[in-house]
Amino acid sequence: MVFPGCVHAQQAAGQTNATLPAVTIDAAKPRAAHKRQRSASSSSSARRATRRSGQPQTQQPPAPVANTATFDARTGTVGYYSNSTSVATKTNTSLLNIAQSVNVVPKQMLDDQATRSITDITRYIPGVTVHQGEGNRDELVIRGVDSSANFFVNGFRDDVQYFRDLYNTQSLEVIKGPSALTFGRGAGGGLVNRTLKEADGQRIYEATAQTGSWGDRRFTIDAGQAVNDKVAVRLNAFYEGSDTFRDFGRLERYGINPTLTWKPTDDTRIKLSYEYYHDKELADRGNPSLAATGTSRFNPTVPFVPNNDFSKFFGSPAYNDAYADVQTTMAVIDHDFGNGLTVKNSTMYADYNRGYTNIYPGSAATVTGPGTGTMNLSAYRNTTDRENLFNQTDFTYKAFTGPIFHTIAFGTEFGRQTGLGYRESGTFNGATSVARNPFDPTYFGPVTFTHNINNNPAPGQSSGDSNSVYRLNVSSAYAQDQIDVTRWLQLIAGVRYDRFDMTATDRNIPGGLTRNRVDDKISPRVGVIFKPIDNVSLYGAYSISYLPASGDQFSALSDSTLILDPQKFENTEVGAKWSINPKLMWTAALYELHRTNQPINDPNRVGFSLPNGATTVRGFETTLNGYVTADWQSILGYAYTDARIAKDLSTTIVAGNRVQLVPYNQFSWWNKYQFNPRWAAAVGVVYLGNSYASNDDTVRLPGFVRVDAALYLKVNETWSGQLNVENIFDKGYWASADSNNNLSPGQGRTFRVLARAKF
Repeated sequence: MVFPGCVHAQQAAGQTNATLPAVTIDAAKPRAAHKRQRSASSSSSARRATRRSGQPQTQQPPAPVANTATFDARTGTVGYYSNSTSVATKTNTSLLNIAQSVNVVPKQMLDDQATRSITDITRYIPGVTVHQGEGNRDELVIRGVDSSANFFVNGFRDDVQYFRDLYNTQSLEVIKGPSALTFGRGAGGGLVNRTLKEADGQRIYEATAQTGSWGDRRFTIDAGQAVNDKVAVRLNAFYEGSDTFRDFGRLERYGINPTLTWKPTDDTRIKLSYEYYHDKELADRGNPSLAATGTSRFNPTVPFVPNNDFSKFFGSPAYNDAYADVQTTMAVIDHDFGNGLTVKNSTMYADYNRGYTNIYPGSAATVTGPGTGTMNLSAYRNTTDRENLFNQTDFTYKAFTGPIFHTIAFGTEFGRQTGLGYRESGTFNGATSVARNPFDPTYFGPVTFTHNINNNPAPGQSSGDSNSVYRLNVSSAYAQDQIDVTRWLQLIAGVRYDRFDMTATDRNIPGGLTRNRVDDKISPRVGVIFKPIDNVSLYGAYSISYLPASGDQFSALSDSTLILDPQKFENTEVGAKWSINPKLMWTAALYELHRTNQPINDPNRVGFSLPNGATTVRGFETTLNGYVTADWQSILGYAYTDARIAKDLSTTIVAGNRVQLVPYNQFSWWNKYQFNPRWAAAVGVVYLGNSYASNDDTVRLPGFVRVDAALYLKVNETWSGQLNVENIFDKGYWASADSNNNLSPGQGRTFRVLARAKF
C-alpha cells in the first residue's frame, strides 16, 4: 500500500523511488500469509532438488544482490517511520507485534538533524537522558539505569567507553527494559543498537560538506553499487574537526568503513565489513556546584557558573585529553535451508586503543566576593585498552503445530573479552589538588602523573591505582517462540542461559594476585499480545536481566566483588500500540522496574560490600512517529519517570532519594513539513524537568526547554542543502552531570550549514 504523500516526501528528499519499499516481515502472519510462506519454502526446496538431480533448470537466473533486500525494504522504513526491526526479538518482527517498548530512529531523522553522536539524538527519545561520562565517553540513563556499556552495533556488544559517530549508521534502535534474552548481561534499563549501512546493491554516490559554529568542518562520503548479480560493495568515510563552545575545546574524528556483500546462491548471503575509527578531543568534566551552608537532600544547592559565562573551562588545555582508536571486523553468513528454517552466523572482532586524562573540579566553588573565591582541581589518567571477539549463531524456524503458527528462534553466543585497566593519579607540585579562583578556573601549570600502590592493603582494601589485566569468557544459549495462536492472540516465551567466567590479575600485588569468579544465570522473558483489530495491539511482558558484580566495565575483581551475587533487573510492562495509518504509529507503555542486589558498604568490614541495595523505577512513556499528513512528519515523545532508591546505598544515598539524572517529566517533539518539492522546514522542542547530579540529591539541575529548527532546500536531483540551528533562543541550561561537582552546561546557539550532492 502506498500512503499518499510519502512519494512526495521521498522525491523532495532527493530519493528516486516512486513507491514505498516492499516490506518483508518475518513475524507471525495471517493465515493466508502462512500458506504463502509454505509455498515459498516448497519452491526453494524444489529448486535445490532440481539442482541436485542435474536436470535442466527452467527457473529465472539468480536474483541480484539487491532484490528487495535493502534495509528500508526489510523494515518498511520511509522518512521517520519504520514498520519493523529484528533487534529486539532476533527475528524481523513488526513493531506492532513486539511486547516491549522500542524506539527506532531512521537515517532520515539522523540526516535531518545533522546529528553526529548518540547523545545528540537521544534528547528526542523519551525515557532516555544523557550522563556526562566524565567528559570522555557516551553514557546514557535509560529508565533510571545508568550504563556506559549497553551499546551495541549490528547486535554485537560495543561496550568500551568512547564517543561513537553516526556517519555509517542506517538506524538507531533503543530497546527499553531488560533484554538479556537477546543481548545477554546488563541492559537492565535498556540499550542502544546501531545498525550500520550495508552493501545492498543499490546505487548510491553521495557526499556532504558541513560547516558551522565553533569552527566546525565535516565531510562525508557514501558510495556503493552492485558489481554484478552476486557482489555488491559500499564505502562510508568521514572527517570532522571542530572547536567547541567551551574555552580551549577541540575535537578531531575520522573513520572509514568498507563493506561487501556476496550472494553465491539464491539461499546464501555473506557480508563482510571493516571499520577504522579515530576520535581525539578535549576531556571536559564541566563545572563545580556552588558551596552553600546547610546543603542537604532537603536543601540542595545549584551549579556554579562564573559571571553567567558557560564557556569557562575548569581544567588544563595542555593535559585534558580523550582518545580512541577502534578497529572492527565483522563477517555474517545467512542461509535459507527452506521449509521455514534459516540460519545466521555472525562474528565480530574489535580492537580498542583507549585512554583519557582529566583535570577536573574536585570540590564545590566557594564565593568570597565579587569575582573571587576558591575551589580545588584534581587529576587522574586512565588507559582502558580492550579486545572483543564474539560469535553468534541464530536459527529461525517457522512451522505449524496444528492450527498454531510458530516462529522459533534459538542459538548460541560465545565471547572473549581481554584488556587492561591502568590508572595514574595526578599531583600538582606534590599536592593531590590545586586551589583555583572559580571565576578564573583554567589551569596552565604542570601536572605529574604517578601510579600509586598500596603496599600493605588490609583485607578488602584497594591495592592502589588500578593495574589489572582481565579476561571475560561468555558462553550463552537461548530459545524463544513467538506463537500465533489466533489472528488476535500472540504469545512470546523465551529463556537465555549465560555463563560469565571472569578472571582478573591485580599487578599491584607482588607476583600478581589472580582472582576468578564464575556466574551462571538464566534470564526469562514472556509476553502476550492481544490484537482486537489488525492495526492495534495490547501487550503485557515480564523479563529479567543480570549484571555481574564486576560491573559494566568488569576491568578488575576485588575481595569484595569476588563474593557478591550479580545485580538483578526485573521488569513488568503493559502497553498499547496503534498503527493509526500505514505510516503513523502511536505507542504507550506503563512499567515497573526493580533493581536489587546493589552493593552497599559493609559497616563491619572496611572495603567490603553487601548486596542489600535496591532501586525501584515506575514510569509511563508514549510516542507518536511517522507521517501525520502527506507532508508533515513528526516524532513526539513523553516520559514520566519516578526512579527512587528503595533501600539505602550509603549514609547519604538513602531510601526515597531520586535517582541521578532522572527527571519526573520529559517531553520532545520534532516536526518536519514539506511545503513543496523544493522547500521543507523543521522545528523541535526538548523539555527536561529538574533532576539531581548524583543519588544523594544535594545538587539540583534545573529543568529547561530547548528549541531547535532547520530549513531544507532541494536545488535539483543532484544538489540539496540544509541549515540547522540548535538552541535557537540561546538558552543557558545544564545538560548533564557525572557527580555533584562535575556538571556540564548545554551548548549555546549553534549553526550548521550542510551541502549534499548525489550523483
